[in-house]
Amino acid sequence: MDDTRIDEFADGMYRISTWTDPPGMVFNQILIDADEPLLFHLGHRGAFDTVSAAVTRVVPLDKLRWLSFGHYEADECGSMNRWLAAAPRSEVTHGLTGVLVSLGDTADRAPRALADGEVLDLGGRRVRWIETPHVPHGWDAGLMYEEVTGTLLAGDLFTQMGPSDPVSSDADVLDRAVAAEDLLGATALTPRTAPTIRALADLEPNRLALMHGPVYEGDGGELLRALADDYEARLTDA
Repeated sequence: MDDTRIDEFADGMYRISTWTDPPGMVFNQILIDADEPLLFHLGHRGAFDTVSAAVTRVVPLDKLRWLSFGHYEADECGSMNRWLAAAPRSEVTHGLTGVLVSLGDTADRAPRALADGEVLDLGGRRVRWIETPHVPHGWDAGLMYEEVTGTLLAGDLFTQMGPSDPVSSDADVLDRAVAAEDLLGATALTPRTAPTIRALADLEPNRLALMHGPVYEGDGGELLRALADDYEARLTDA
């Protein structure tokens, strides 16, 4: 893994990014600096030292309060218990399915389960948990929407290969995501895939913070609807 960088893309909102080759993509975390700071997407276990060093440039680890991620997978939460050990005030929080299926057993401290639509008040920022089962993959899948800044923490949606700028307003984010899906086939195609993404579009986010790509600034609703159309076409073709 190469060096990890950190960029502030909105007031108190940080993208922590590590370029990894192979597989030739960036792995991002989103840090929300609030009264109760939250880190979304925890990263691989092997990346903990570099990612935690980046976090400490903004927030001391003993202040970090919440740890979350989209679904149970090594690049999402492989370092979970290292974070729990290093940040003694922190709690893992996730959806009910994730807690029941995996986290209640694997987390070294009992996690907090969030119901679909439940809001976690961080003090200065508010994050809403949104269940998205099997979107893009994983029964336990879900995302967070930060209501104050209108930022959707979009997880693996719009995954793209190659390096990316920290922030982009270029609609080629969609083209690159389509190309990555052609290559990886990582998304579960079901009759609920497109409707789930269209429900996210109804939030009309003005930012999409991607886990494997930039922070997209622009009409997030329009971009999400275009992504939903692509997956609907793939399902029809299949």
